Amino acid sequence: MLQGRTAERDRIDQMLVGARRGTSSALLIHGEAGIGKTSLLDYAVERAEGMRVLRVEGIESEMELAFGGLHQLFLPVMDVLDVLPGPQAAAMRAVFGLTEDVVRDRFTVGLAVLTMLSEAAGEGPLLCLVDDAQWLDQASVDVLTFATRRLRAEGIVMIFAVRDGARGAVVNGLPGLSVEGLDRASAATLVQGLPPYVMERIIEEAQGNPLALIELSAVLTPAQRAGHLSPLALPEASSPLPSRIQDAFLEQIGRLPEATQVMLLVAAADDTGDLALVLRAADRFGAAIEDLEPAERSGLVFLSGAVVRFRHPLVRYAAYQGAPLARRIAAHKALAEVLDTVRDAHRRAWHLAAASTGPDERVADELERVAEWAGSRQAMASASAAYERAAQLTADPQRRARRLICAAQKASDAGQDERCGALADQVTLPLHDPGMTASFARIRAVVELGYGRPETAGRILVECADLIGPSSPGSPGSPGSPGDLASLLVDAIHAAFSSGNADLIADVGARAPDLPVLAVPARLFAGDVPGSLDALHDLVRISRHPDAAVMDRLMTGIYCQLAADHAAAYEVAVASVAQCREQGIGGWLPTTLHLLAQAELALGRHEEAYAHAAEGLRLAEYYDLAHRAAHLRAALATLAAIQGLDEQSRSLAEEALEYTRPRDVGRGTADALWALGLLELGLGRAEAALELLESAQKEVGHALLALFLLPDLVEAAVRTGRPERAKEPARLLEEWATAVHQPALTALTRRCLALTSADEEAELHFATAVRLHESGNDFERARTELLYGEWLRRLRRMIDARDHLREALDIFEKLGARPWADRARAELRAAGESTAPTSLADRRISRLSPQEREVVRLAATGATNREIATQLFLSHRTVGHHLYRAFPKLGITSRNELAALLGS
Repeated sequence: MLQGRTAERDRIDQMLVGARRGTSSALLIHGEAGIGKTSLLDYAVERAEGMRVLRVEGIESEMELAFGGLHQLFLPVMDVLDVLPGPQAAAMRAVFGLTEDVVRDRFTVGLAVLTMLSEAAGEGPLLCLVDDAQWLDQASVDVLTFATRRLRAEGIVMIFAVRDGARGAVVNGLPGLSVEGLDRASAATLVQGLPPYVMERIIEEAQGNPLALIELSAVLTPAQRAGHLSPLALPEASSPLPSRIQDAFLEQIGRLPEATQVMLLVAAADDTGDLALVLRAADRFGAAIEDLEPAERSGLVFLSGAVVRFRHPLVRYAAYQGAPLARRIAAHKALAEVLDTVRDAHRRAWHLAAASTGPDERVADELERVAEWAGSRQAMASASAAYERAAQLTADPQRRARRLICAAQKASDAGQDERCGALADQVTLPLHDPGMTASFARIRAVVELGYGRPETAGRILVECADLIGPSSPGSPGSPGSPGDLASLLVDAIHAAFSSGNADLIADVGARAPDLPVLAVPARLFAGDVPGSLDALHDLVRISRHPDAAVMDRLMTGIYCQLAADHAAAYEVAVASVAQCREQGIGGWLPTTLHLLAQAELALGRHEEAYAHAAEGLRLAEYYDLAHRAAHLRAALATLAAIQGLDEQSRSLAEEALEYTRPRDVGRGTADALWALGLLELGLGRAEAALELLESAQKEVGHALLALFLLPDLVEAAVRTGRPERAKEPARLLEEWATAVHQPALTALTRRCLALTSADEEAELHFATAVRLHESGNDFERARTELLYGEWLRRLRRMIDARDHLREALDIFEKLGARPWADRARAELRAAGESTAPTSLADRRISRLSPQEREVVRLAATGATNREIATQLFLSHRTVGHHLYRAFPKLGITSRNELAALLGS
């Protein structure tokens, strides 16, 4: 069925040629049923001479079996488990059911799949084919696409085939190839030998679909084929094309002996293709292997060794759906009876569920155990499906509600926020258990964060906290037993800070002002600044305890940023990130990495901030955390703005704003606008910068929440000749700096006072700011030196001006802050000094791509290729490829030279 597929075949050929040269590539082939996707995969196999081939086919009845597709794909290369790093090998053995270990973080599974693919390739190219990916379990699809998007230089070709419009797993983020219908000439080659008017009718009905051309012509009677009758027996033209093809298969199946139809039904209900298993189950109907012979002769199934495989998914579907309901139920019961080993418990539970026609607590209990197993392996979509089916089989309303809540929680963990909301809508109220009530509130809040406004999410949690009261312990067995007031209010305060709504922050804090994690906002937003700082001091001390909760540490870090105690924020953030990594708390890792990147940005550690923000964004995208991804894009936009990467900064900021603006994510919007304002300020466009920065300030509901952007706002206002618009921001900075006594904030305040004061006062402010910057943020110190030098040059004190401008230029060049360096260089020339060109090391480093810079930076620390691969979510071969490309650009030949080069 490859007539008319020249372009598609050429695309595949190019990928295979690239793989033989060491380049990896991926493709998502999609189109309607029967359009020829599988034939293209078969073509790839034919052309893959000398390549190792791994292949898996999605089966609709196997969609909810956690990691079932992944297991089938890797069965031929399971020996590579032995060469995986320890944590990755342990995770894979657990998800494959080889051990009873728990998998704490699905990221580890994704990274392990990447490593397995790289090792399976060995020294030669590898072709991996995933057919009917929409019917693979979502857990397998997620980790395979995670790995596929990170392939670069391993010589691996990954091709997925997906049926358009089919329900099931979603494949995202891969380059696509849409397979369209054949032209008339190509279609005619598939139906040769028919009378012209019969051929025309078949071509018209098939609409260019190769399978339809073959199958619709196959159902013609000998008389019709000979042209003696009009082909009116074709399925109704008004039906969708897949239905007409299926009807053609139904007609073929209906001509077979009844025992053969039974064999096909059992094989269709099974999801393993295990011929021995199918025969054991079919034996309960009196069918035997001989009864498969007519189906094999007709080409509906293929038998090879111990495997039975349907010719096409529509054949399987027709064999199953064409059977009466009672017989389908009997087939599932028969399969459940023969699946009697411990390793078959999951499949047995699903067959029992398929055979159930009403509430059955015994089956529901088995499905709940399946859900718990899948959840412990980070297969959250599969766990959610098992909980949902268990709920459908549960008669008791409260127990049913609990299982629906669990299903919704797992759907949320899987990034299926829309499905999470649909499951929550099925929960019958009221709930009598406080723990279930709290979990239900969290589900609603998660959905609101995913699709609505963080302020609304915060209020949902506050209302639930008010409902359950201050002393609800939660019952044993409720989902996570999270029924205490504190956990709800901590979640609420986090949502409130994301919204930037100061009233909501104060409202949440006032509900439990004695709770350490709420004491800071409770006092701060009530005007008790000294009390809030005392509470923060206590909270930082508590956060150092090994048993401190992640959310408590996270909020502590946010409060430290408000107090401009960036060293403490960094300490707390490092501990939070380490806690998430060590305990496998993957869902919170992007958030803690964002906190760490913000602290590093405030401390002037730009390279580290970029690395952590980029890692956080990759994880947020993997976990489908769109809300956190928006915050991380804003952080990366700010770092790109500092370097003057105009297009990159704008793209990241605009993508963040697309998410935050419609949902009133005030802090996220303010961060993105700050990035754009800083970009304009660095490029010398002060008017545009002032407009953006003032807009950012308005996005948050309290002056303290906008402190981070006030120094830039002051500079923009002064540069535009509007010092009156700088007065209030400068006053707010001075007031807060006096309260918190942090040298870094005091330095920025003195710089702003210098810009807004008379000349006779400005120099003292500038000099004090420079002194206070000495052990702080180098970027901010350089900006102060630049502004000081500009001020001195304006007063025609050229010699003094050159000292400060030279210092500013040196720092900006080392940091790669190009627009700021250009400003300093221009000022130096205006002050009468010619400037030296950028250092050789800086020029060489500028030649590297962002990915190459990250790899080189880590390699300079002594990290191995495998260690770098783990941190950057790449294969170790891709890391080696980046270093191979970077060394000539840097003018070096070995890793040993990196540290000296980067330190120069």
